[in-house]
Amino acid sequence: MTPMPRIFEGTFLPPAGRFAICVSRFNGFITEELLKGALDALRRHGVDETSIDVFRCPGTWELPGLARRIVASRQYVGLVALGAVIRGGTPHFEHVASECTKGLGQLAFQGEIPVGFGVLTCDTVEQAIDRAGVKAGNKGAEAALACLEMVNLHALLGSGEES
Repeated sequence: MTPMPRIFEGTFLPPAGRFAICVSRFNGFITEELLKGALDALRRHGVDETSIDVFRCPGTWELPGLARRIVASRQYVGLVALGAVIRGGTPHFEHVASECTKGLGQLAFQGEIPVGFGVLTCDTVEQAIDRAGVKAGNKGAEAALACLEMVNLHALLGSGEES
C-alpha cells in the first residue's frame, strides 16, 4: 500500500475567539455592502455577533495601520480588511492600492493571525458594485470565509512558537 500524505486544511466551524473587521468609510456605498457580506458569512458559519468587532477608518490608505494595531492587541483570532479603491484620472489609485496591499500582505505574512483581504481595486464603479454583491458575489463574504478557514488551519498548526 502506498503511503498517503497527511493533508491539513481549515474548516468553516466557528472557532473560539474574536474577529476584527476593519472597514474603510471611503466609497461607503461599496464598503458597507462588503461589510454586510462579511458579517453575514461569519454569522452563517456560527460565529456569534458578540464575537465580532467592527472598526471603521477614513479610507483604504488607513487600513494597514489600523490592522497592525489590532493584530498587536492580541485580542483577535482573525482580521478581515474591507475597502474599495476605484481608478480615477490620476496615479493616486496606484499608490493607495499598492501600499494598502503591501501593508496588509506584510501582516498576513507575519502570520500572527490570519488577515482576510477584502479590498477591491477596480477600474470602474460598476466593477466595484458587481464585486460587492451584484454579479461577482460579495468579496467581503469571500474574505471573511478565507479568514475563518485560515483561523482554523492556524489552530491545527498550533501557536508556532518555539518552546
